[in-house]
Amino acid sequence: MRVSPQKARLVLDLIKGRRVEDALNTLAFTKKRVANTVEKLVRSALENANYLSTEKGLDVDVDKLYVLRAVANDGPRMKRIRPAPMGRAYRYQRRMAHIEVALAERRRAGEESAATVVGEEGERAPAKAAKGKTAGKPRKKAVARKAAGKKKKTAKAKG
Repeated sequence: MRVSPQKARLVLDLIKGRRVEDALNTLAFTKKRVANTVEKLVRSALENANYLSTEKGLDVDVDKLYVLRAVANDGPRMKRIRPAPMGRAYRYQRRMAHIEVALAERRRAGEESAATVVGEEGERAPAKAAKGKTAGKPRKKAVARKAAGKKKKTAKAKG
């Protein structure tokens, strides 16, 4: 999408964690330009979930879907040049965003899993906790010190 990721994140933060129906209503009445594209993405993800439930035989209840993850990452940048005074040129960048939306199904507490991700294969493993003396302490960065090796100037006598 030809929009900066920062602007896309403003809209995506509005729909994170909401039910799909609520998210679509929110996007329909949002006045940002990127809201139209995000609405298309959510509708596409909803249709993918519907396809999985009807054609592939997966048990997905479309009414219980919610927006699990909505992310806007940096895409490629277009470098452009703008004319400046006195014959100079200023460079600027046209930013693009990769927008990613993942839906999941909310399940009851008694069932097997808390959330089933639709359209994704797996989730990341949790990070390992630090052990030993350094647990809970922030790591310090190594500071590289340069030796100040100033050379002495020698005076040459002209003769």
